[in-house]
Amino acid sequence: MAYTHTPIPFLKLNDDTSMPMLGYGTGTGWFKTGDESKIDQATIDGIKTAIGLGYTHLDGAEMYKTESELGIAIKEGGVPREKLYVVSKVNKNVDDIENALKASLKKLQLDYVNLYLIHIPFWAKSDEDLQRAWATMEAVQKAGLTKSIGVSNYLPQHLAATLKTATVPPVCNQIEFHPYLQNTELLAFHKQHNIATTAYAPLTAVTKASPGPVDNYLAGLAKKYAVSEGEISLRWCIDQDVVPITTSAKEQRLSDYLRTTTFKLTPVEMAKIAELGRQKHYRGFWAAQMGDKAPA
Repeated sequence: MAYTHTPIPFLKLNDDTSMPMLGYGTGTGWFKTGDESKIDQATIDGIKTAIGLGYTHLDGAEMYKTESELGIAIKEGGVPREKLYVVSKVNKNVDDIENALKASLKKLQLDYVNLYLIHIPFWAKSDEDLQRAWATMEAVQKAGLTKSIGVSNYLPQHLAATLKTATVPPVCNQIEFHPYLQNTELLAFHKQHNIATTAYAPLTAVTKASPGPVDNYLAGLAKKYAVSEGEISLRWCIDQDVVPITTSAKEQRLSDYLRTTTFKLTPVEMAKIAELGRQKHYRGFWAAQMGDKAPA
């Protein structure tokens, strides 16, 4: 099936590199709970479908156990390496970041990733732990193993501690973000320090957290723009310069998500989604570590 879409726009980062503003995630839906060495062909096929449709921002992680599948899909996907934006993250091997990244690169069959993230800050017992880890991130960037470095699931206090000794600031913080989890204070901190926001679980308001106060309004906007409520959710991120990471095994749905490049929400519509979203709180990931209550 052939599709034609407006190219995905790019977001300029604080290190002068650029990130495609819609990413394809290899976690959530593809997360491997069993033996990592057992290759999952469905995951490979799903990623290759995304690449074939025009997704170039491919978000992976050590934790997902799907780096080997991502590497095979990249190799077989037919798109030149320099046109892809490949992301990975360190989690369990955060005490040995250099070897963790080298292990990821081996699975990915790549010489470098475009972006490498510290997946979570919750392992750190002190600010010094965060600072030491970040110094190692700067070293692997200097060694050419990754073009850019960033973090994920950091709160303002984690970012502040990291920035205190950083010589290279994080380019981004990847966080859960949707109308029911707007992270207002955190996004203000990002803006103040020129740190980009990338969003996982951006469709939560129309999936896990539905029904809710935004449902009817999103449905109305979907009708107006002749798209789905999910596409409205993605565009709500993009119109705030937040880069959404999403996934699906369905080719048609992935194609539909690319329609987010063809329209723009008005400031009134953006504000109304935010206003309705504030009427409900829902955090789907890391609630205990964030000191948050269970999803409403």
